[in-house]
Amino acid sequence: MTSKRKIYLLGLLTLFAFPVPTFIYRIIWQSESFYEIMELDLFWNLNTLNGLAFGIIYAQLAVFLLKKPVFKNELNKQQQMIRQLNLNKFDAVFLSLCAGIGEELLFRAGIQLWLGPVITTIVFIAVHGYYHPKNWRMSLYGLLLTPFILVLSFGYDYWSLWFAAAAHFAYDWVLFNESSLENNTR
Repeated sequence: MTSKRKIYLLGLLTLFAFPVPTFIYRIIWQSESFYEIMELDLFWNLNTLNGLAFGIIYAQLAVFLLKKPVFKNELNKQQQMIRQLNLNKFDAVFLSLCAGIGEELLFRAGIQLWLGPVITTIVFIAVHGYYHPKNWRMSLYGLLLTPFILVLSFGYDYWSLWFAAAAHFAYDWVLFNESSLENNTR
């Protein structure tokens, strides 16, 4: 199987499989409907646009900070992994959408119900490998992400799933595009 197919399968797995525990719990044990969980009535609103703006701004800040010498080795490793995928603009949008929706349904609409916003933020960053006990630079990047993910967690509670999903999508999309631009200039 080609690496592109694997990446697309992982994206689809994130989008469709990650939310399953949330749906099972909330539909069966909380007697909520799919429509209620998805907050579809809140999709087209100002909070979704605010999420997009917040994600883009925070990603630009992260890109700026990641270019500092302290992050040089870590950034190179991550960018090399992304470059090897040879993503085009559609790939970046697709993968960002899958992560933004699938992960936010799992973490914000699911896990956060049990653990609350702060612990869910810590778990989210740890699962992504950004709190690394043997790599202080990666942990520093995790600390850089912590305020962003905290805002997503509290934003889910106050504004909607779509604020969090839009911010997550925008953040990932900017980082994928940044790596693609780096790829094209080499």
